Amino acid sequence: MKHACMAVIAATVVLSASTAMAQTARHAVQSHQEEEDMTDVVTHHTAATQLVEGDGFRYAYRALGPAGGVPLVFCQRFRGTMDDWDPAVVDALAAERRVILFDNAGIGLSTGETPDSIKGMADRVTDFLLLLSCTQVDLLGFSLGGYVALTVTLDYPDLVRRLVLAGTGPGGGEGIVPAGPEIRQVSGRPVLGLEEYLSLFFSPSETSQAAGRRYWERVNARGPEREPPVSEATITAQVAALVAWSQGQGSAFPRLGEITQPVLVANGHNDLMVPTINSYIMAQKITNATLIIYLDAGHGFLFQYPGTFTRHVLEFLT
Repeated sequence: MKHACMAVIAATVVLSASTAMAQTARHAVQSHQEEEDMTDVVTHHTAATQLVEGDGFRYAYRALGPAGGVPLVFCQRFRGTMDDWDPAVVDALAAERRVILFDNAGIGLSTGETPDSIKGMADRVTDFLLLLSCTQVDLLGFSLGGYVALTVTLDYPDLVRRLVLAGTGPGGGEGIVPAGPEIRQVSGRPVLGLEEYLSLFFSPSETSQAAGRRYWERVNARGPEREPPVSEATITAQVAALVAWSQGQGSAFPRLGEITQPVLVANGHNDLMVPTINSYIMAQKITNATLIIYLDAGHGFLFQYPGTFTRHVLEFLT
């Protein structure tokens, strides 16, 4: 065996001039192809908006990242559309996972009325996934999207493999703290600009505020192709759902012990929108939960630390 290995090694280092030239040509073609492939990579800003329709609803969505495997589906926050996801988060996760962004009923380019309950929103999510023939998914729910993702997991447990809960909570229950009235006043303004996002999503520190401005630049880079903002009717429906959830009506709090899937709970150390104590409570009550708290950060911690957050998510999902 030893001699056979040596013979193979000796044979591989003796190349004729024609063979060497052929290998060089192949390498050149391969390098050129890799360059072309890089230019064809679909990103958050270049992903085409697709439509799927059924049961009287038309859902808008974007899919990016490698095909195959269990897709990672994003569930969006209050007043958010697909365009409000941070490209730094989406692109980093899509580099390794199939990622699906979508607008729930009545949001963005999706049709129908926005449900006024978290249960109704969760049912629309499952309808959308069935239209895409998804039999199992990983869910990433942010803020209101976390409420929806929790409900999907509880009501359709066979559909969800793993769950990421970012800046969210389980609804009314012992120890659960809602956002203060001053926060609700700001988040309810007719137009949310940079000033509102900096105060609601980021801590007052210079570092956090600078990260917030970078996020603002990234998220608005798509330009005129951005989706329309959510309508007044959608905001009204979402507010009704949020109020009921915070009061414990249909909330996940009493059912957290039913969740058997691995769950990553993540938040900033001082979330004003969904107070961080709620993340601690969820992590204590969910059987298979991992908790990560990001320092000097608030509700938008995942946008302040996109590289760190996405590394944590990918490690958790794999």
